[in-house]
Amino acid sequence: MNSSIALVMIVRNEEATLARCLESAVQHVEEIIIVDTGSTDKTKQIAERFGARIFDYAWGDDFAAARNYALDQSTSTWNLVLDADEYITAMDRTILIQTLSEQACLGRITIVSLTSEQGEQNEARGYITRLLPAGVRFEGRIHEQAKSDLPRMNVPITVLHDGYLCRSKSERNIPLLLAELKNNPNNSYIYFQLGREYQGLQELQQASEYFEKALNLLNGEERYAPNVAVHYIYALKEIKRYTEALKLIQKNYGWLATFPDYHFACGIFYLDLVMSDPGQYMTFLPEIEASYKRSIAIGESDRYDTVSGTGSYLALYNLAMYYETFGRMGEAVHCLKRATNLGYEKAKIRLTNLGYEKAKIRLTNLGV
Repeated sequence: MNSSIALVMIVRNEEATLARCLESAVQHVEEIIIVDTGSTDKTKQIAERFGARIFDYAWGDDFAAARNYALDQSTSTWNLVLDADEYITAMDRTILIQTLSEQACLGRITIVSLTSEQGEQNEARGYITRLLPAGVRFEGRIHEQAKSDLPRMNVPITVLHDGYLCRSKSERNIPLLLAELKNNPNNSYIYFQLGREYQGLQELQQASEYFEKALNLLNGEERYAPNVAVHYIYALKEIKRYTEALKLIQKNYGWLATFPDYHFACGIFYLDLVMSDPGQYMTFLPEIEASYKRSIAIGESDRYDTVSGTGSYLALYNLAMYYETFGRMGEAVHCLKRATNLGYEKAKIRLTNLGYEKAKIRLTNLGV
């Protein structure tokens, strides 16, 4: 079977990150297609060093059109689509080719996006269709989607994305999303993405309005549906619209039940709710513990875009803080130990601060 793979990219002024991306991919692909939309730095020279075929393209505020032009230049059986602020951290070509040969499909790769909030770096893990068989094209001015009826399968390619740490793209993205919305006024995904852009700008009232519109258009079968609810809960919490958040949670959508991020968000929300007015909301106190326990019971998810740790170490750490607040130190230490064993450094530091490690050393020295 012909299993050639092309790396297909659109770029503009990417000299800071392009070499890293190409270095990570060059060993895995047969050809590299670079479509430049107007670089004025050393982007093209960097691409040339890796033997890329380079094409110029006049940018027209349409990501699908640019990506499709790039795909038109490929001569390979499969096309791996990446951005310059992404790079491959793991790829098992043997298993990949075997998977692709078993049935006609589109490949969803794992994209780990680094984010920073309140000084702590987190990882958001998504599964995005970026490995396309020849002939498949994109649609959508922005947040473009592969247009195909073929099934989508997770494939053994992991990519790290750190673009969110470096710059905000909202100034570019919001006008494109609004333009797309004019053509698709009932598209819940566009409303969701607009909400995310405004949430990133901390314009949470505007974000909430878009999330509400997205939620009302969902049927629950969309892969991103649980993420809409989670982002909406966080936005409502931040602007203290507690009644609306409670109504959302109490609707008990079945399609949220297996999403750890949802239960994790509920735990955070219930804590904020109780703290806002203990006299009125104290009856919701047990829901904090219950929510984190649900997250942990589900575990990490590969069905939806998720924040790493919501089904494991982050939920365990927050649950430990809950137990510690109420003097349930044995349970707190147990959760912190589990989170530490999963590599969560913050839990290890908390254990040390509690004196657990020192106590363990003393007991060991006494032969206990």
